[in-house]
Formats: sequence, C-alpha cells, structure tokens
Amino acid sequence: MSRTFVIGDVHGCARELDRLLDRCELGRGDRVVLVGDLVNKGPDSLTVIRRCLEIGAEAVLGNHDDLLLRCIAARRRDDDDDFPEPVRKLARKLKDEEIGWLSELPLFLRLPAHGVLVVHAGLRPGLAPEHEERANLLTMRSIRADGSGSKRIDEGAPWASLRTGPEHILFGHDAVRGLQEWPFATGLDTGCVYGRQLTAMLLPGRRLVSVPAKKAYADAGRGDKRR
Repeated sequence: MSRTFVIGDVHGCARELDRLLDRCELGRGDRVVLVGDLVNKGPDSLTVIRRCLEIGAEAVLGNHDDLLLRCIAARRRDDDDDFPEPVRKLARKLKDEEIGWLSELPLFLRLPAHGVLVVHAGLRPGLAPEHEERANLLTMRSIRADGSGSKRIDEGAPWASLRTGPEHILFGHDAVRGLQEWPFATGLDTGCVYGRQLTAMLLPGRRLVSVPAKKAYADAGRGDKRR
C-alpha cells in the first residue's frame, strides 16, 4: 500500500531532509508533501528544491518560498536591492524549471484519502481554505479575541487549538511552539533550522517520524515570532 509523508519546515536543511527520507524508507508509489518554507535560513536551499523535483515531491507555499518568488520577480525588473543577500543569491542560481515548480505551489492541498488538509501557517476556525486570507495561510500563528489572525504567538490562542474539523490540518510555520498536537490539527515545524528536529507525519496512521538537526543554522530569537 502506498504511503504519504507530510514533512515540516525544511528551511534549506538538505542533509536532514535526506536523512528523514531515508528513515521513512521511501518506496515506489509513496507520496511526499511538504508544508512549505523549503528555503532560506538553512545551508542548502538549492539542494532542497532539487531533491523535491528529483523525488516528485509536492508542497504548499510557505512565506519564505513566497519571499524567494517575490525576489525573483523583482530581479527580473532589476529591482531586488531590498531583499536579503542570501535570498538574492539563491534567486540567481535557480533554473527555469525550478522557478516554475515553485511558482505553481498552491496555498493549500487536500489529501482526501486521509481526511487531511495541508496549509503552511494558519486557518481561522470555521473557514474553508478557499475563503481564508492569503496572509493568514502564509503567516498566521494565533487567533485574537476578536477572531482575527495574528502572526505572533503572544497575541491570542494557537489557531489550531480552535479548529473543530472535519478535516485534520497539517501545518508548519510555528517553530516557537514546536510540535503541536490538537484534536483537528498537527503542527509539524519542530525547528530543524534552529538545531532541533525535522519531522514528518506518515499517512495513514498519523505516525510521527523525526531526525535531529546536524546543528543550529539560525537563531530563532524573538523576531521569529513575528515573521
């Protein structure tokens, strides 16, 4: 029986991605889906993208992937000076095929055979992803008292704690809170790029598989709460 592996935020941690795929014993017919933020912060974003293409992986768009695409568009206009140099450097290295693959990443992905919905960041209670704001799908971490979404972890309750189904949502983006296990949502960003772990969920069965980071490639800091 074919399996599906949904993998948390990789952030350029190519070695850890390869180790996780090895540990999952990826086989012919198995499906790999990433929750976004394939790139930036870590040491080898280019290899991560190329590995995804090599194995036929799917992904939803993360805010850092979106940043890279905006940098690529600005570079074509000769107007990319305001982007961080690591992002500009990566944009220069990408081939057309790789840019095309990134450009086609959806904001959400349904896995109906498993009753699962994959998004990068957040989805407000009671909303279908088709009706959610793009910014919330890419950056939301919390729900304020007035029901609006927030990027911050200190501005309300974890949005995933308020979901009531019917689909089980798999998401990333929230490395500060780390692994989140709620009745109708699981957060898979276990902070690999910050020296913790890279985590996947195996479907069916919803079993978690993790590998440790080789090292901390970035400092989470307070700023990560706001991105």
